[in-house]
Amino acid sequence: MKAEERRREIARLLMEEETPVTGGELSKKLGVSRQIIVRDVALLKGEGFEIEATHSGYLLQKHPYFERVFKVKHSSERTEKELSLIVGLGGTVVDVFVWHKVYGKISAKLHIATQEHVRMFLEGVRSGKSTELMHVTGGYHYHTVRAEKQETLDQIARALQAEGYLAAGD
Repeated sequence: MKAEERRREIARLLMEEETPVTGGELSKKLGVSRQIIVRDVALLKGEGFEIEATHSGYLLQKHPYFERVFKVKHSSERTEKELSLIVGLGGTVVDVFVWHKVYGKISAKLHIATQEHVRMFLEGVRSGKSTELMHVTGGYHYHTVRAEKQETLDQIARALQAEGYLAAGD
């Protein structure tokens, strides 16, 4: 893994967690020394990530990325293409949520940022142990998508529209 990829992975891991992550945990997950993690965290801070070093690990206070929520509708057969389109254009699918008429908002964290993450997610769904959350609302669902640039989110919106994923009104 290259240094830039490793820093993006550190940022992703910290964004996923609401509790501190130790340098030891990060070094083990990424296969590098703690000294490299310390250097990478310093570089991420220089890029605008507000990372606090606490006694129990690193905690992300704020990140410099942009986010947008997309309302989409499609069948299970089109999930792989939808997710691949988003990550292929540089987005991260942060979560999925639906609005249920009785239960209200039902959500799940996804943090799908690479084609490998897409593959792992689809393996889980296709195992038959569960179904996608969108089935609760007839295919309608929302994704929070994160990207480093607003232009990337605009590009993702155009691509989702072109492929017929965006639900009416969005």
